[in-house]
Amino acid sequence: MSPKDRKEQLASRNFYDEILRYRDQERERKKNAIFLVKGDELPWERNPQGKMKWYLHPAIDDTVIQTLIVSVQEIPPGSFSGQQKCQGGAVIYVVEGKGHTVIDGVSHSWETDDIVQLPIRPDGIIFQHFNDDPEKTVQLLSAEPNLVQPLGVDRGSGFEQLAPARELKEE
Repeated sequence: MSPKDRKEQLASRNFYDEILRYRDQERERKKNAIFLVKGDELPWERNPQGKMKWYLHPAIDDTVIQTLIVSVQEIPPGSFSGQQKCQGGAVIYVVEGKGHTVIDGVSHSWETDDIVQLPIRPDGIIFQHFNDDPEKTVQLLSAEPNLVQPLGVDRGSGFEQLAPARELKEE
């Protein structure tokens, strides 16, 4: 599209009216949105990171809050998550278990009731979680800002799955 055509196309719209329509649509959506997300009503999914359950996600649009991404991940005894490269910026609460997370080659040990912080770095980070207990499952609760709309999934540093969780490697 040429700059002139774009200008004409933009001139045919009233953006103030459009923002008001957007506001009204958002208000209407929130009237019917859910305030309580019950974990036992959510499905578990197997993906390259392992076994996960999503509470808030960019593709889930029936919740009141859409500014966060929140998930729970389980890692079987003695196993590990997938290895991922991302921008960072997530906070991970250790609901139960003990293990360690490798962030850019440095190991950080954790146990129940600890918080793991994935730092934000301009070129992103590479991380992977490990369950160090040979008998008990680890459960991790992750929360991060939902910046998919304003910044895109890559968030300037890339979003790549570098290796799958052990269970997916074995399938």
